[in-house]
Amino acid sequence: MPDFALESDHDGLVCGVDEAGRGPLAGPLVVAAAILDPARLPVALRDGLDDSKALAAARREALFAALQDSPAARLSIVVVDVAEIERLNILGATLAGMARAVAGLGAPPPTLALVDGNRPPTLAPEPPCAVRCVVRGDAKSLTIAAASIAAKVTRDRLMVALDARYPGYGWARNMGYGTAEHRAALLTQGVTPEHRRGYAPVRAALAARETDAAPLQSPTSGM
Repeated sequence: MPDFALESDHDGLVCGVDEAGRGPLAGPLVVAAAILDPARLPVALRDGLDDSKALAAARREALFAALQDSPAARLSIVVVDVAEIERLNILGATLAGMARAVAGLGAPPPTLALVDGNRPPTLAPEPPCAVRCVVRGDAKSLTIAAASIAAKVTRDRLMVALDARYPGYGWARNMGYGTAEHRAALLTQGVTPEHRRGYAPVRAALAARETDAAPLQSPTSGM
């Protein structure tokens, strides 16, 4: 279970950073940064935080609401759209989103960012903030776990909304990942503006649809 051991190694203010949505074929990437006050964080909330992937959806929603309501937590959430993912590639978009999420925490700013993974973002030089990468950090650090939950819940909500706009791909269930249902819909319904054209299955579907001279699907309704 995550704890505050990594945070306690640093004398200054520590934030945790994580993302949701690097692997899916469609939809935005969401990056979150979190600062927690160990002295004020309710025990029930502290004991509930974990890697978002290890939690049931209802539990994630409840913990996210508790984080938003708690004066002991500060969150910053950044949505990186498909256009930026296409422009920067997924790694570049992730690192750019992480930098914006940390900057969005406001004052007082963190002096150390614990980042889930092994690739550090370049943070704004003023005020200076060090970066420490932590592989599987969402299972080790409570601040990274909080960021993980915020990012996952936010992205899941966005994908449910996009599922209503682009029905047939199963996004409310698969969250844009390349399940059999999703891949089949790519071939039968085509590629939407929310698909990441740099990903191989989407490129293949585009090529197949272009061969058939089929138009791109339009949204059925507004967001």
